[in-house]
Amino acid sequence: MVLCVQGPRPLRPEERIGQQSLRARSLKLPESTMQPLPAGVFLEEVVDETSAQPESDQPKVLDPEEDLLCIAKTFSYLRESGWYWGSITASEARQHLQKMPEGTFLVRDSTHPSYLFTLSVKTTRGPTNVRIEYTDSSFRLDSNCLSRPRILAFPDVVSLVQHYVASCASDTRSDSPDPIPVPPLPAPKEDAASTPVLPVPMTTAVHLKLVQPFVRRSSARSLQHLCRLVINRLVADVDCLPLPRRMANYLRQYPFQL
Repeated sequence: MVLCVQGPRPLRPEERIGQQSLRARSLKLPESTMQPLPAGVFLEEVVDETSAQPESDQPKVLDPEEDLLCIAKTFSYLRESGWYWGSITASEARQHLQKMPEGTFLVRDSTHPSYLFTLSVKTTRGPTNVRIEYTDSSFRLDSNCLSRPRILAFPDVVSLVQHYVASCASDTRSDSPDPIPVPPLPAPKEDAASTPVLPVPMTTAVHLKLVQPFVRRSSARSLQHLCRLVINRLVADVDCLPLPRRMANYLRQYPFQL
């Protein structure tokens, strides 16, 4: 038995024309939708090649947190040292160092708003002061522009002072690659008659020699600290010593010899 199903009947002419018109109408798109998008819809990312600079020429980005940690560490070292005198004036530092031997020094707060610390030293001509400059998380002695590239920078003030103490102890003043900068002497003033100013002789220069710190009486160093100084002078690396952890941590808190 075969089941026969009636197939599609042929379309009449009027139905065939109508179906073709519907197919053409469904495929034909409005002309407005084929127009390109306006230029302002998508903004092209333009790279300004003229403003692009090499990484080395770009200014260094300052990190306030790094500066804060560096200054806080320096203050911690100075308080442990015993020769940090805090906020005394230049005249008070002169009075303390006036009767001390040559090479005696102390560190105090600078009275200049652009500096943090000042190094006061007893020289052959009396006490003098050298400001300590802080920039780029480093400390260096203040000097003129010509000798500044030769002045070494240090991560803290105690390292700076210890370096120059060792430099003076080795008696390398004549050929030292980083001499201690001398504070400039005040220039002589001309009188009312416009008398020509004579050149200042080179003998007026004062050489700074750092020998020993002037310890403050109110912050006398303890016996533990004095023993720590002796260990630091005799041992290059305290981590090599078979010490308890607490004692090793105490030595690391002040890794200096002054």
